[in-house]
Amino acid sequence: MAVYVDEPARVGESRLSDGRLLGWTEWGPPDGAPVLLCPGAGTSRWLGFGAGAVEALGVRLVSVDRPGLGASSPQRGRTLSDFADDIRQLAELRALGRPAVVGNSQGAPFALACAAEGVASALAVVSGADEVAAPEFAAALPADLRDLVEQAAGDPAGGETFFAGFSAEAMWRMVMAGSPACDLAVYEDGDFVVAYRRALDEGFGQGAAGYARDTVLAMTRWPFALDEITVPVDLWYGERDTSHSPDNGALLATRIPRAHHRVVPAAGGALLWTHAEPILTSLLERAAGDRRQAAGRWPAERL
Repeated sequence: MAVYVDEPARVGESRLSDGRLLGWTEWGPPDGAPVLLCPGAGTSRWLGFGAGAVEALGVRLVSVDRPGLGASSPQRGRTLSDFADDIRQLAELRALGRPAVVGNSQGAPFALACAAEGVASALAVVSGADEVAAPEFAAALPADLRDLVEQAAGDPAGGETFFAGFSAEAMWRMVMAGSPACDLAVYEDGDFVVAYRRALDEGFGQGAAGYARDTVLAMTRWPFALDEITVPVDLWYGERDTSHSPDNGALLATRIPRAHHRVVPAAGGALLWTHAEPILTSLLERAAGDRRQAAGRWPAERL
């Protein structure tokens, strides 16, 4: 039977320069290749991925609670750039160097901010929330989602108030109701249910303000230039994923110069858990290739 998640090996909090705490967990060898996870909507640091694969590949997987979620202190009015700065500080405090970064679902824009700000050495966006506020998507969005995007853009404070009405239970029901059968096979797995529900409960442990701020940041225009991202990027989407991007990342791929667009047949939005090994393997290879290119030992055309 597939094992999708396991317990973290290390759990802690780090104090940032402004006194806030940033909660984190780690899996894999402490001297492994650092890979930082930006988790999905409303979930805490406790929901990892790659059970068995992180050890086999020598990965030090680090998952981080965004401000106001889980064990991380809230930060009023925070931006995507603020999060990248938090990760820059955490990387120094935890000796992560310039880690490879994974952004899952709503974690995608936060991971992309890390790439845009020079914090990440390589990036994998997995079932990533797309920039639904981009004008190209206006006609493709369902009417209810288009209304939410317009509300978030026109009245961000009102948008946060609306999303602050969510709870861990509401998030669970929404995910279950909107998932295809291939994803439900993962989400309804006994061990995964326990881990996912725990991560949601902890993510909403301080209330819903952290999730609400995340959602407004994700649903409004992203304040960085995707075409200026210089690190290698993998964009992973499942063919049957109907929740994360109107076109499964096709437009997003054209906007990032070094993006590889990968659509997995017969898969849904649970790719982070069903395809953890190829995701990590590609990410590590692309990060290593980038380092060799920077050192002048590997021509760019082979990347």
